[in-house]
Amino acid sequence: MRREDGRSAPGDDVEAVLDELYALPPSDFVARREERAARARTRRRAQDARRIHAARRPTLAGWAANLLRRSRPDEARRFLELGRALREAYATLDPGGLKELSAQWRRIVSEMSRQAAALAREAGHPLSDAVLRDVETTLRAVLADPEAAAVWEAGRVEGVLTPPSEFGAEAAAAAPARREPPAPARTPRGDTAAARRKDTAAERRRAELTERAARAREERRAAEARLGERRAAREEAAAALAEAGEREREAGERVAALEEQLDRARTERERARSGLGEARERDRTAARDLAGAEREAAAAARRADKAEQAEQAERGGA
Repeated sequence: MRREDGRSAPGDDVEAVLDELYALPPSDFVARREERAARARTRRRAQDARRIHAARRPTLAGWAANLLRRSRPDEARRFLELGRALREAYATLDPGGLKELSAQWRRIVSEMSRQAAALAREAGHPLSDAVLRDVETTLRAVLADPEAAAVWEAGRVEGVLTPPSEFGAEAAAAAPARREPPAPARTPRGDTAAARRKDTAAERRRAELTERAARAREERRAAEARLGERRAAREEAAAALAEAGEREREAGERVAALEEQLDRARTERERARSGLGEARERDRTAARDLAGAEREAAAAARRADKAEQAEQAERGGA
């Protein structure tokens, strides 16, 4: 519904609806999403309805990360600033900045995770160790990845976010300060070619190991992303199952109540039928009695008329 000034009426704005949905506990998400999507369809806003319906139910870890973002805005702002500084330091390979920032992010990620756990517990949804690890992984991703930071800043995390392997946040935390390479050792001229071949082989081996490690990290990231998607899908399916079970239970209760009402109505109808039969019998009896009484009254009237005529005739003869 649009107001005369062209803006959406309160409660109709899609962004506001999405903010509302991702602030809800996962158990309440699906029902409210369908309610808001149906409301948009009723108001002939099909595109808005599709966008609302497409919103994915967050995992418990995603909800906890969103809860932290909304409940601790000042800490969240500082955390996002730290992430920008850490990414800039990593991009410029500033050893001093990396060393200082890595110590900060380890401490702050731990503290922010504890805050998320406390907030979730206060909201009635305590986090397991596995879910808390997912929250920590998501917070590390927020530091490492600007796209993850944007998702978290919007408060719409759906599942666990994983740091990009190319960033290497953990490696940055442990990165030593730069050192000047040692001066090459003096070797006899005859050993130079062999030493060069050895160095080339070692470099090639290191490059292969680096590439293999990068592939392994990328595969791990992809697997963790798939795992997060499967967890989200499983939780959404479980929520849908619970919702369907609740609807089936409520429908069963309504059916039972209607069947009870139907049984009472049938009993009342049988009683009414019985009363109707009795009333009909009384009516027939009363009709017969009335007819008999009418005949008797007519006969009595005729006798009375005759007697009166005889009396009058007797009086005239006298």
